[in-house]
Amino acid sequence: MSNQLQVEPLLYNAFSGLIKFAIASVAVGATLSAMDISAAEVLADLGVTPDKVRLLLSGAVDWALPHFILGAMVIVPIWLVLFLLKPPGFGK
Repeated sequence: MSNQLQVEPLLYNAFSGLIKFAIASVAVGATLSAMDISAAEVLADLGVTPDKVRLLLSGAVDWALPHFILGAMVIVPIWLVLFLLKPPGFGK
C-alpha cells in the first residue's frame, strides 16, 4: 500500500501539470482569437509557414521514433528481468 502511495503523487503531479497546461493553452488561445490573432499570422510574423512547421515536426518524429524503439528494445527487457528478480516485499 505504501508503494502505491508513493507513485500516486507522481502521477497526480504529472496529470495535474498536463491539465494546467491545457487550460492555460485554451485560455491564451481564446484571448488571442478574441483579438483576431491566428496561429498562421504569428507564424508568418516569425517567417515560418504552417507547412514548414509540419515538415519540422515530421522530421523530428522520423528521427526520434527509431531511436525510441531501439532504446525501448534494450530498456524493457532489463526492466522486466529486474522486476522478476526483485525479492518479495522489496521496497515496502
